[in-house]
Amino acid sequence: MNVVVMGAQWGDEGKGKIVDYLAQDAKYVCRFAGGANAGHTIVVDGKKYALHQVPSGILYPGKTVFLGSGMVIDPEALFAELKMLSDNGIDWEGRVFISDRAHIVLPGYREMDKKRDAARKRPIGTTGRGIGTTYSQKSERDGIRLADLDWEEKMNDVDQADKDFLAPYMERLLSMRIDIAAKMWEIRNENILFEGAQGAMLDIDSGTYPYVSSGASGSYGASSGSGIGPRNLDKIYGVFKAYETRVGNGPMPTEFNADSEGELCDYVRKTGNEFGVTTGRARRCGYLDLVALRYACHVNSIDSLVLTHLDVYDDMEEIEACVAYDIDGELVTDFPTSIPALNKAKPVLQKFAGWKQSIKNLSKYSQLPKNAKAYVDFIEDYTGTKVGIVSVGPDRNQTFNREKIWKK
Repeated sequence: MNVVVMGAQWGDEGKGKIVDYLAQDAKYVCRFAGGANAGHTIVVDGKKYALHQVPSGILYPGKTVFLGSGMVIDPEALFAELKMLSDNGIDWEGRVFISDRAHIVLPGYREMDKKRDAARKRPIGTTGRGIGTTYSQKSERDGIRLADLDWEEKMNDVDQADKDFLAPYMERLLSMRIDIAAKMWEIRNENILFEGAQGAMLDIDSGTYPYVSSGASGSYGASSGSGIGPRNLDKIYGVFKAYETRVGNGPMPTEFNADSEGELCDYVRKTGNEFGVTTGRARRCGYLDLVALRYACHVNSIDSLVLTHLDVYDDMEEIEACVAYDIDGELVTDFPTSIPALNKAKPVLQKFAGWKQSIKNLSKYSQLPKNAKAYVDFIEDYTGTKVGIVSVGPDRNQTFNREKIWKK
């Protein structure tokens, strides 16, 4: 069975924890998009792991993980990450493989990323890790894939400085490469978990273009970025937080107003630890945007939602969520394509009573306070999508599963 986990907002929704949680019943985990700009945080028995390229399932002994065709691989960052795992007692040798169709991030791409963004009239807010430039080179058909590293004619076109950079990694990279399409066919009867990066609203086609990521962060990327057909995706999970966050530039209709809602923003940011895993920069915070969430469910065929960070609201008397936009006096409930329209959008908010108690140590969904359940019920009704999993903390055991995951 093939299960997809993707972000249903602007990234940073807690996908890493959810992939780690679901991986216990999967035999294989495949990351299908993004590069070292992704930051997936996992807490196991109080110990925190920050993963950027290696799929989250690696923390389970015996699981095999794949870096898929839709990824862009930074060798320096990858092997630093693998060393971190070894230093923490995680035996990854023989369990990490890279698609031979994945593209390689070369060192010059990082500087090109920063220069391109700085030169833009409307900067995107790139992490500067060379991701966008690598995807650009891929689209222009000038990129270097893992399969190309021993293609002498192709490598003759690579600058000497980039060859020198690749030299110490070459043997190790080639030893990890795999024909992922053939492998996916071979293991087609096993439980495979597909891990996305970034989120639905950062997808290059359906997100807030041009303020988006360069890769396919929508559910379709699980197929195009891993070597299986779209009809073979059995279930799609969309992960979202009880509120909204975004990193970098671009529209965010429900962002807290710095003047009138600064205190609320600081509370959510500090309580939810809303600082980038990769960059450390503070995330923009706002009310849960149900208009955007419903749109993400529709365009990604999300079967079930995963709600994280619900515990952040434990101490609040009242919470609010956006149920529509006011754009020039018109009430809008469909997510607009126009960036100017999104920039003018004012959130129409609905209030919900808080629960004023800690839910972090509860052991099952039925124990949640009545008002917390009412908030979940409203989200389900508005989006037309069931909330199948609820997370109330960073650890694996702080997760309530409301349905059978690995069942068609």
